[in-house]
Parts: sequence; structure tokens; C-alpha cells
Amino acid sequence: MYMKVNLANIMEGMELQTYDNQAFINLKSGEIVYISQTALLIAEDGEDFKHLPEWQQEEIQSALDITRGEGKYVRLPTSFNINEYEIMENFCFSLPDADMQDALLSSIRGKGAFRRFKDKIYRFGIAEKWYDYRDTKYKEIAVEFCERYNISYIE
Repeated sequence: MYMKVNLANIMEGMELQTYDNQAFINLKSGEIVYISQTALLIAEDGEDFKHLPEWQQEEIQSALDITRGEGKYVRLPTSFNINEYEIMENFCFSLPDADMQDALLSSIRGKGAFRRFKDKIYRFGIAEKWYDYRDTKYKEIAVEFCERYNISYIE
């Protein structure tokens, strides 16, 4: 039986991932672990790592557990699974003010969309509304993830 995982920890793990640092959940303990791309490559290649510092050896040992595919770990949803652009666009359409909607929709077109969007939400004074909306969407993704992998969670 899996232990209950705090949904906020899963959401945080989803947000903190980068290309170089991936987040996984240990299905037995509920712990979120962060593994660098380097550690995963060392584990996959079977390189010797005993000469590395202890903290790095521990990370590579976790990476070995992950790459062995024993079902103990599952990768959290990544930016490829989370369409932040679509979330921003849906937020724009959710606004009752048509002028604000148009201005925000224009801001998310082309290069620099995320920066322009943030500038506009602060200028319009709706940043808190945006972050609440975004958090709700991340929570929905986290709940779907938990349900897909039969992970019990608490809010």
C-alpha cells in the first residue's frame, strides 16, 4: 500500500524541474527526489562513480534505482506534459473584460510571450488572480497524475 503524498509536494516538484534536473516520486515512500541529467547519464551508462563525493554517489544510486525500471519511481509531469502557454491562453479567455482579454492574448503571441504576459498581469493588477488560476491548473494535473498511478494524496 502506498503512503499518502502531499499534493503540494507534487506540484512543487512539477514546477522545480528543468531540463537538467528531473523530479521523480518514490511510490513506496512518497518522497520526491530530484535527479540531475548527469546522474541519470552515469547510471544509464554504468560508469564507475565511487570516486565522486558522497552526496553525488547517493544521487547516482537513486538514478540507478530509477533507470532499472523496477516500478519504484515515476517521473512527475514535466513542462512537456504541462502546456503553460495553453494555461495562459485559457486564463485570458476566462477574463470578463474584453479589452483586458485582447491585450493579454496579444501579449502571448510570438517571442518573449511569457515575459510580456507577466508584465501585463502586473500592470492590470491581476497577478494574484493569474497565480491562483495557474495553481488550480497545476493542482488538476497533479491530481490526474496521482489517479493515473494510484497514488493516495492529501491536499
